[in-house]
Amino acid sequence: MRRAAEASLADWITSPRRKPLVLRGARQVGKSTLVRRVAESHGLPLWEVNLERHAVLAGAFESLDVRRILLEVGLVLRRTVGQGPGLLFLDEIQAIPQALTALRYFHEERPELPVIAAGSLLETALRRLPSAMPVGRIEFFHLGPVTFLEFVEATEGAPLADFLRGYALGEPWPDTVHERLRQRLRDFVIAGGMPEAAALFAESADVTGVHAVHRSILETYREDFGKYAAGAQIAHVRRVFDAAPASIGQTVKWSRVDAGTKSVDLRRAFELLEQAGVVTGVRHSAGTGVPLGATAHDAILKLLFLDVGLAQTAMGLGALTASPLDGARFVNEGPLAEQLAGQHLRHLQHGQRPELHFWRREGKAGNAEVDFLTAVDGRVVPVEVKAGAAGAMRSLHQFVALRGTDLAVRFDLNPPSIQEISTTASTPEGPRSVRYRLLSLPLFLAERVDDLVRPV
Repeated sequence: MRRAAEASLADWITSPRRKPLVLRGARQVGKSTLVRRVAESHGLPLWEVNLERHAVLAGAFESLDVRRILLEVGLVLRRTVGQGPGLLFLDEIQAIPQALTALRYFHEERPELPVIAAGSLLETALRRLPSAMPVGRIEFFHLGPVTFLEFVEATEGAPLADFLRGYALGEPWPDTVHERLRQRLRDFVIAGGMPEAAALFAESADVTGVHAVHRSILETYREDFGKYAAGAQIAHVRRVFDAAPASIGQTVKWSRVDAGTKSVDLRRAFELLEQAGVVTGVRHSAGTGVPLGATAHDAILKLLFLDVGLAQTAMGLGALTASPLDGARFVNEGPLAEQLAGQHLRHLQHGQRPELHFWRREGKAGNAEVDFLTAVDGRVVPVEVKAGAAGAMRSLHQFVALRGTDLAVRFDLNPPSIQEISTTASTPEGPRSVRYRLLSLPLFLAERVDDLVRPV
């Protein structure tokens, strides 16, 4: 399955200012496969070593001696490493935290040697790192699950994927294309974006096999708990993990997770899962300007899971049929639409540290909440995934009135359209007239929202 990140890594390999690259992301999002494909496409020998399996290399990395490291890696691989063209790949680098520090010396002493490190529990490793991260001497790339566009290309081929990649507002949107994409959206919700499951579905449409892959991945995450939690904390992590899929899109209240456990313990468990990339906190932002994180509040957050396919399997929706995914009920009532949109919006800034924000206002007359906020070229854009339900529109009206924005986005299952909205919004200061443009996009275009917002 071709990933858009392959182009980014190809640019990195050919850059004259290349630094050692650290791939970050949850377990099984395809980091190792990505590196192998890039090495193959460039005709480079791949010197791959898994540091979790070869703890004997700890002494070499602790020495920070590049020559010794290459020698001992070569002994493990039974190959000469570091001579001539090739790519050094240090997988599961969190197993030997000092290897992160050693990347600095590869940059200084062997800049001609491309080095990629990958790890899924790097924050845990950094806490054990005796020295500071070599900032300025390494690069980071954050990898998420397979996107809907990548899934479409794998299942339908390049023409339909290229149509989505090149679509511009105002161009024809054929009914035949729309119907095919609705079908693929249904498939994507079932298969999800974990590469093994997505590839299996693309090859065989084996739903039973896909759910078996999901269950295996979920169990792998559970087995990881002991790697970043200890003692009673493992039980807290397990409770949060088990509660997360059914809590998608909800404002987190720790008492709902476990009324008998202290909120501070559950919050810490959530933070550990978030650092592992398994869950995502969508943090409240005032939305007054960019960066959105400048006015974010960690105390007010909603929850997303890593992947829509994993989430529906974890919720016991293995027998999910096409019917609830073919109508507005899927968008309006189910959390899966918000999960699907969120996991794409989270990675809009390709390769950069992912983050998500939403907006909420509590008032005597009722709360207002906008599902997501995104920033495009310094412009704050509110995003709803509720297909025009009355409450959702009232929240958009209030946000526009209070923040003075002139554009909002709504994801639904309909073809793209632009509407001029003129109405009255209720604000703390009283009714206020608002006018703005509402860009309605099908969920198929979630990962292209930046491109489509710019010309509006």
